[in-house]
Amino acid sequence: MKNILLKTFVCLMFLMGVSRLSAVAQATPPTEAAAVAKVVESFRLALISADSTQLSNLVSDRLSYGHSSGIVQNKATFIHALTSGSSDFVGIETTEQSIQVTGTTAIVRHNLSATTNDGGKPGSVKLGILLVWQKSKAGWQLLARQAFKLPVN
Repeated sequence: MKNILLKTFVCLMFLMGVSRLSAVAQATPPTEAAAVAKVVESFRLALISADSTQLSNLVSDRLSYGHSSGIVQNKATFIHALTSGSSDFVGIETTEQSIQVTGTTAIVRHNLSATTNDGGKPGSVKLGILLVWQKSKAGWQLLARQAFKLPVN
């Protein structure tokens, strides 16, 4: 009798734990993913406007911002490039975005098509982008970004 009661108790505890994990897994990610999507859109708009205050608030002090050319910038050099006009996004469109949230880290991938005017020279880019966002007391901030050239079809 003791064995049956013990096995029943263990089974019930297991099922309760699974249902709790399932509820958490279903409730938390969509909410956090929506918050990350919102901050990604704010970042896209800040890139176009080159607003140093917005950019400073959206990116981490430990930012690692990688370009498809291999150049890697920190927070100061990234913001300076945008505010000085050496890097100038006239328009940016993103497609095929995916967001994966794990705890206080979010990984965002998307394709980026942009018109540029870097240093007064008009151009366009089509890149794959990987963004790593970290949630802190200040909210979601960009910790790392890496651009890469998309394969030519």
